[in-house]
Amino acid sequence: MADSMTIIRNDNVREHLGRHQFLSLHALESLVAVLPVRDENGMAKAIPFGGTTRNLITSQARRRAERTLGRDRANTGQGALAGYTMGMRTREWALLTTDALCALGWERTDALPVAKSLLEGVGLKFGDKERTRDLTKVLVFAPEDAGEQLGAFIDTNRDLVAAWCTAFEAARKAAENKPGTKRRGASEPESAADGEEVAVESSIPPLPREVRAAVLAALAPRDAVDIALYGRFLAEIADSPNVDGAVMTGPAFTVHAAAQIDDFYSAADDAKIRRKTNALDYLDAADDAGAGMTGYQSLISGTFYRHAVLDRVQLRNNLTAGGMPPEKVDQAAGAAERQFVEAFVDAMPHAKKNTTASTGSLPKLVLAFEGARPFNYSAVYESPIDERRDGGAALSAARRLLAHHRLVTRKRGDIDGGRVLTYDLGIQELLTELAAQEDALVATEVGLVEELAP
Repeated sequence: MADSMTIIRNDNVREHLGRHQFLSLHALESLVAVLPVRDENGMAKAIPFGGTTRNLITSQARRRAERTLGRDRANTGQGALAGYTMGMRTREWALLTTDALCALGWERTDALPVAKSLLEGVGLKFGDKERTRDLTKVLVFAPEDAGEQLGAFIDTNRDLVAAWCTAFEAARKAAENKPGTKRRGASEPESAADGEEVAVESSIPPLPREVRAAVLAALAPRDAVDIALYGRFLAEIADSPNVDGAVMTGPAFTVHAAAQIDDFYSAADDAKIRRKTNALDYLDAADDAGAGMTGYQSLISGTFYRHAVLDRVQLRNNLTAGGMPPEKVDQAAGAAERQFVEAFVDAMPHAKKNTTASTGSLPKLVLAFEGARPFNYSAVYESPIDERRDGGAALSAARRLLAHHRLVTRKRGDIDGGRVLTYDLGIQELLTELAAQEDALVATEVGLVEELAP
């Protein structure tokens, strides 16, 4: 398929794009009393760096926040990707296909087994417990309309699909009824029946070529822009294409030593308070004394450095490989780049968003520049900022970041000065101060997020 496509090679990226291959983004962000991501014990994540422990926001949390922000904007007709196909990562493709079939007039009791059988036929497995039996064991990142596409094919080819499903169920029952063969039960460990499960799967008749092609086409990345941006890996279906993402995301970490507390909280019981308020004497009131519930939650504060990179060549190659017409690739890639920048600035992981209002935060500083390779400036904060010695963490971190960028641009020819944006009064004064000095500010200051993307 690649022979018929225009694949952009790294060595001619300048001629094709007219600029560098990689767009690097860097941000400084100050957060107070938040918990954007937590470990299995509900505690804040941390990492050692530069001889101190730093608070950490994982790249996975950042990527999901940025990806879903772009998707949600596009689906509501907002942002640069409005009108483009987007993806969905879920275990519910059998249920979504069933919904599509029901909308076409099928009974749910008939539609669900058919949808599950076809997905099993291409290699996906379903859960064994009551609550997971209709969910695939792995998350599948596919275009949002994959369920509708598959449902439409099933409805149009009902006889062909029904004939295979009948053979599929007969083969499954025959295999399960063999002496010593059984499907793993809900209470059995996953390794208890592995041999028997393989025996059952090996007896499943292969899908007709036309049906298999339709299922793979529905689940293929196609022209879903966020799959082209963030990539996907689906090992369960050998002939379903994986996608190397065009976006690289680094974890966010504090530029200073970690700062966190275990915050004690108490929750009031409204019914108890009402009785206490209306009590006739102090003895009745005493019966309803005390909180309804108490506990602890971990909260962190600090100024975080974070970094992400867009590979423009990989993005265009992914869109082309997904089947997007060549004449539309550049326009879609440009829209994806603008959305990537906007999401980097605006997105925030949603954990504890109602009790910390963290999603309302804005970066103190954003630096965007182009280069022939990615440039990660994390190492500039190996020596942690000491606020008692260096002053405010955000301002000190901004000075260090801009000075480091000036040093790198002077010593390398494969990077440009870029653009810088601030939402902070102190850093705004710093930019004005540097701009007044010759060659002190190599980045061009901009006033809008949209101007960060060239």
